[in-house]
Amino acid sequence: MVIPPSLSSFRERLTPHKEVLTHVLSHLPAPTLSEVSLVSRRFHSLVTSPHAWRIAFTRHFPAQKSLTAFDQGLADQETDADILRSERRVFTRLTAFASWRSEYILRTQLIRSLGRGKPASTQDSLGSSSSRSNSSNAGSAQITYNSNLVTTVNHLHATFGTSLNKRLPNFIHGADEVGGACLSEPRTGRVDQWGFADPQSFTQFVDDVPGVPQYGLGPGELVGVPNTMDVSRQYGMVYAEGTPGGRVYYRSTEERRGRLLQLAVHGSWPELGIPDLSENSMALQTPCSIWISKTTNVPDCSEGLIGILSGSSKGVVTAYSLGTPGVDERRIERGEITCRWILSPGVPIIAICVDENVSAKRLGSGRIWALALNALGEVYYLTEMPTRSVIDRKTKLNTVLLEHLAWDTGRTVNWAIAEPSRRIARADPFQSSDFDGSYSPRSSWTGMGLSPEQIAAETREIERFLRHNPKHFRKINDGWDMRRRLEVDFAGDDSHAAGENVAVIQCGLDEEQSAAVKRYTRCKVPNPQIVSLSSDTAPEPPDGEQNMGNDSLFGGNQGHYTAETAWSFDSVRRSSSAHSHRSGDPITIEEWRTSTFSLGGLKASHITTTALDLSIHALHTISEDPLLSIGGGSITSSPTASPLPQMPRPSSSSDIPGQRARLFAVGTKNGSIIMWNMRDPISNNTAIDTTIKPVRIIYTDSPQISCLALSALYLVHGGNDGLVQAWDPLASTTEPIRTLNSRFSSRARRRLVQAEASPQGVGINLFAAGALFLDPDPTVLRGMVSLGTHLRYWSYSSSAAEQYKARKRQSRRSGRRSSSNQAADKFTPTGRGLLKDYIANEKLELEKEKAGKRKEQERLAGRFGLDLLGPGATEDEILAYATMLSEEAAASDEQRRKSGSESGGETPTKALNASAFSDDSAEEEHEAETMDPDIAEAIRLSLQESTSGAAAATASSSTATFPIRARKPKRTGSSPPLVSSPLRSVGPNAEQDDLDFALQLSLAEERSRGTGSGKGKGKET
Repeated sequence: MVIPPSLSSFRERLTPHKEVLTHVLSHLPAPTLSEVSLVSRRFHSLVTSPHAWRIAFTRHFPAQKSLTAFDQGLADQETDADILRSERRVFTRLTAFASWRSEYILRTQLIRSLGRGKPASTQDSLGSSSSRSNSSNAGSAQITYNSNLVTTVNHLHATFGTSLNKRLPNFIHGADEVGGACLSEPRTGRVDQWGFADPQSFTQFVDDVPGVPQYGLGPGELVGVPNTMDVSRQYGMVYAEGTPGGRVYYRSTEERRGRLLQLAVHGSWPELGIPDLSENSMALQTPCSIWISKTTNVPDCSEGLIGILSGSSKGVVTAYSLGTPGVDERRIERGEITCRWILSPGVPIIAICVDENVSAKRLGSGRIWALALNALGEVYYLTEMPTRSVIDRKTKLNTVLLEHLAWDTGRTVNWAIAEPSRRIARADPFQSSDFDGSYSPRSSWTGMGLSPEQIAAETREIERFLRHNPKHFRKINDGWDMRRRLEVDFAGDDSHAAGENVAVIQCGLDEEQSAAVKRYTRCKVPNPQIVSLSSDTAPEPPDGEQNMGNDSLFGGNQGHYTAETAWSFDSVRRSSSAHSHRSGDPITIEEWRTSTFSLGGLKASHITTTALDLSIHALHTISEDPLLSIGGGSITSSPTASPLPQMPRPSSSSDIPGQRARLFAVGTKNGSIIMWNMRDPISNNTAIDTTIKPVRIIYTDSPQISCLALSALYLVHGGNDGLVQAWDPLASTTEPIRTLNSRFSSRARRRLVQAEASPQGVGINLFAAGALFLDPDPTVLRGMVSLGTHLRYWSYSSSAAEQYKARKRQSRRSGRRSSSNQAADKFTPTGRGLLKDYIANEKLELEKEKAGKRKEQERLAGRFGLDLLGPGATEDEILAYATMLSEEAAASDEQRRKSGSESGGETPTKALNASAFSDDSAEEEHEAETMDPDIAEAIRLSLQESTSGAAAATASSSTATFPIRARKPKRTGSSPPLVSSPLRSVGPNAEQDDLDFALQLSLAEERSRGTGSGKGKGKET
């Protein structure tokens, strides 16, 4: 059959376009959208395309759309709004081989499961092996137990296992107020004795030096900070006293007792580059920051040299070992000093961050693996691992030799500085200071080729800077702040072995400072000199000087630098910054781009805590990403992580769901949480600073955010009032997904408010949530929070939502089968029978729904008369009819009130008597006809007497201030009708009247029995 052209064109006009269908289908939920693909081939092609699922994902997870600032910018765009919003959606994907479809289905399922809060599988059931709490905690999703520490727990770490090696977690938790740490197993709630067998007493700076402000403020003579701690479930804990001359203490999980780590030894060796750090005619150095390895990656890549890092108030960074087996070379003991550097003499190192996922591949490409931040905001970083010279196993190393060996090992690598973070000097128009505020020396490395005389001069210059106290640097430099925080995204990638993002957070806790967050991004760009020299001939050196090919910048006969007699370390630092990486690519040069995170309009914000997404797939670089690289290492394996055969392979990061984003969050003092994308695009020019707007702002019910934890699925916040809640970062709901712990009583909150207003402050807050830790696998819903000295662990089922839907579907189908017939079930699990049974079930549901609507309409019609005007009545006609009925009812009520007021002159007694006896008159006449004549006569006489007495009593009580009403006696179907009696008055003679009436009735009954016929009982003879 040939279709006419006019008919075919008409059908084409009636057929909706793909864009329209995709827009309509995007409003469907995930299960329904999957079922729509069975309708036709066209629907199948639309639904299986990533565009439909991307738009559906965008509708369900608004994310940036929830912010007004982003909505204003979208209105000016010419492109389609749905496409633009889908491109702006940034998040970390949940699985290795993720698509828009899998992300939409899996994310909604996990969020519903978290909201339901069902316990996980039986093998992870809490309290199952504890005899004390087996009956109460078996099958529970949460368990709370005491950590046995005396102060608030504010450090948590756990090992969960990865991939198929998933296991029950083991936690380590520490309290930096007293320096205590312990281990626990949350499945049983049992706390191990490790940590309690080695009691140590530590002092705080505020107790040791009372009255002196911390953080180098006030007079600025001393540097003091609260004691710092870091914990690792695999390696133990490290603790540092924040007082001048403070100790650094380390305890391994394999040992019951800890040890003190070696500090600086007395003496100075300038020719070896070792300055005097013990007592430089000023205060001793104070440990200000500490770090311990959480994984085996850093110790393995450094051959056991790096396991612990500490930073001091003198700008010194020291590395210690966690121990090596020592098969071929000398064994390195636990806690042995291995490296030492001076990065910023006199300026404290306040934060240290290390890449826990460092590998030989990352080191070979020249990526950053360690960073340090000082009090002036300068960022130093390392791209190479230090190497230690081989020492004879027979050589006995004492503390002096270990100190020399540590300095020598440290000189094998170079700490470079991020140029945009370099310190800023204060304006000095009169040049009253002898120091250049923008310059600072630091330890050199062997790649600079310095002679012993130059190293000695450098060491003496470093010692001169070490003699200055904090007030000197506060005087000549801007930006002194020892409460800055450091967060680093080591997995950021620009496809050129760079792209690391460094976030420096200025908390704004001091009076003269405001909160600010800056991001420094490392990138590699083509070297313009190499590009220009590739086409032109290289120029010859001036004056016939020839470069001898030595990499040294200084030397006796090494090129034209020998002619320079006057030099400074400042020129050496700046000239060698481009040659600091021996393994770098000469075709590219290194640059740093600066960005500023906007606080989203929140003014006077004080940042109290920070968090970075630590999910598995947020830690992959581009070369390690399984979606972008065939050789990418994926450590997850699940049914949802397997790629589909027809799924196209993304060619860039923009094609991956979420665009390989990594979320970064801060908590404020007013209870708000601000979130950004740490990998937001950078500017193309180093002179332009970009502004990054928030992804989402969450307003919690907590007065202050005390801790945060973030994964690819959800964010958990803990408040200083004990409130712990889980939130969706992509804003599928503006309310919390689940409350993991309710806030404490109002009395506790009042005490917190009073303590904050007092001069002493809050001190140790045992009501606050101190620390949070989540499973790095976002598809596993488990984690821990510390509430004062107690610990709460949760483990929820990831498939609770699907199990709930399956049970509802099963009960619904069983109800249908039992109500329809008792025949055998003809349901076929596959093929055409499945579709037929599905259609039959849906048809039955529609019929039941129609029958229910029909019954509801009949009920409304019988009650309100909706069908009196016929089925074709309009809404206006029905309203007019209802208005008419209401007017008639109002008129009848008014007439009834008027008639009642006209008959109000009658006495209340007559009205009551009429109403009391009118209903029973007919019954009395019927009973009188069937009753004995004598009994009827007696009753008639008695009723006349009682009626006259009741009338007299009513007349006597007419002077009362309130009327007396009588209630009509009720009758039941089983009880016989009673003879109605007149209304008796209420007064002093009421009891006598009742007695007389009873006597009259009894006499009438006896009289009737005596005069009656028959020989019954009671008859007179």
